[in-house]
Amino acid sequence: MVVLAWGLEIVDSLLGQPLNHFGVRPRHLFGLIGIPLMPWLHGGIGHLVSNTVPFLILGSIVLAAEGRRFVSSSALIVLLSGLGTWLIGGVDEIHIGASGLVYGYFGYVMARAWGERRFLWIVVGVFVALSHGGMIFGLFPQIGTMMSWQGHLCGFLSGIWLGNLYLGRHAS
Repeated sequence: MVVLAWGLEIVDSLLGQPLNHFGVRPRHLFGLIGIPLMPWLHGGIGHLVSNTVPFLILGSIVLAAEGRRFVSSSALIVLLSGLGTWLIGGVDEIHIGASGLVYGYFGYVMARAWGERRFLWIVVGVFVALSHGGMIFGLFPQIGTMMSWQGHLCGFLSGIWLGNLYLGRHAS
């Protein structure tokens, strides 16, 4: 997934970022096409780097927890976070980036750590809270930035829902 995002961003950067117009456009019918595309489109290499590291760390945790359900769980987070962004985002905005998925993984891990109350999940939750806890500030609007707090919030809530759904279940 990371290789695909990087390859696409390199091509998009060389072309002058035309693919970013295919991101989520809230409440525009054509903007729905951006829901599955949003995680693959980024506003430059810096934007992609800021999503890659937490994607690798948090995604690895979710992969270890979900096993064969990882792809379907990731797709569900992408769908729910994208749809939520489409519903609550600003009408004249275009939302791109994998941060909805990353925030979904963050919410998933926090929900599982809180709900499972098993030693391993508590350790994982404390590690993620200490290493990625600053992400919580991305859930709120920040003046002067182009950050999609809507994508972050919808991803986070999607991850919490999914993590609670899978409480006590083992990957099948």
